[in-house]
Amino acid sequence: MKDIYHLLIPFFVAFIATNWVHPKILKIAILKNLVDNPDERKLQRRPIPVMGGIAVFFGIVAGLCSSQITFFSPAVFVLIAAMTIMLYVGTIDDILDLSPYTRFLIEIAVVAFIMLVNNNGINCFWGLWGLDVIPMWIAAPLTIFAAVGIINAINLIDGVNGLSSGFCFMASVMFAIMFYFSGNTTMMILATSAAGAIIPFFLHNVFGYNTRMFIGDGGTLVIGTMMSMFVINILKDTSLSAPFAQEGMGLIPFTLSVLAVPVFDTLRVMSARIIRGNSPFNPDKTHLHHLFIELGFSHIGTTISILSLNFLVIVAWFVAYKMGASVDVQLYIVLTLSILITFVFYKFAKVQIANDTKMLKVLQGIGKHMQFEKKGIWKWVQNIVDKF
Repeated sequence: MKDIYHLLIPFFVAFIATNWVHPKILKIAILKNLVDNPDERKLQRRPIPVMGGIAVFFGIVAGLCSSQITFFSPAVFVLIAAMTIMLYVGTIDDILDLSPYTRFLIEIAVVAFIMLVNNNGINCFWGLWGLDVIPMWIAAPLTIFAAVGIINAINLIDGVNGLSSGFCFMASVMFAIMFYFSGNTTMMILATSAAGAIIPFFLHNVFGYNTRMFIGDGGTLVIGTMMSMFVINILKDTSLSAPFAQEGMGLIPFTLSVLAVPVFDTLRVMSARIIRGNSPFNPDKTHLHHLFIELGFSHIGTTISILSLNFLVIVAWFVAYKMGASVDVQLYIVLTLSILITFVFYKFAKVQIANDTKMLKVLQGIGKHMQFEKKGIWKWVQNIVDKF
């Protein structure tokens, strides 16, 4: 029963705190002109305040602090310290445009800090390819590579309304379920605090007009760091999820399925940039969400479509696990679906666009039906959200 309180109290405190602080951060952003202006690469049509990550961070920290009343954990200090650094870095980037390489080095330093303080990393494969605990000289660079990759993957999906926050809410719920059943109370509290904090922001980001803010790099770097912490805690050799691995659950396939679209879309985009001779950090309009917009999907239609595709990967992994598939097979199923969604579908759709095929008309027809913003109920919800 105590675990239920540890789950619910941080969730509702984080929800209330974000909902309370959101209009105040919005007012400051407007007064100080801290906005994201539209350009040829961005998809919004008007300047939008870009300080939403501060509101989400405030809610997460409030949820974490409230949990300490009934469950004290020294690890919370490390969580808050790492996320605070990333909030500052991301917010400075939102306002002043940091060099990608400067931000990249800071991300490496923060991940190294987490590893050193907690004395852990991604150092166990939990039976994948017959491997278990791996040497630290392999685990350390692997952890930094994976964690920094996750942080940037979350950052790069922030392209349409509701996508990054909707994805992070879904991922937080999935990780919270894992941590709840494995008894990892500290990580469960962090995941539920994140889920509670994201909901008010998501509603304003998707439905709001006057109250809309972008989460900004400050928010995506905070949440990306949090996602990397979840992965590290599941894949370390002292993981409390070990009993699930012993029952045949693939912990690596699980984490990869939850993060499937951001991770594989980022791999596709960055590898394509490198092949073209460009910097992998050079922004363009080749992400999966840009493709859906090009096909005529609305912002919310794009968000729902991509989240549904990612959830499909999670379901496929879970079905494979419950049917007794080996850890290796679970991974191959996740890899195959992720590549089909991000690499193959993207290339297929681009060919249809280039050749103006009948299939393109089908895809555009689906996109037209996914334009939920034009439905009558949308304005009704928007009016309610804009009042809070």
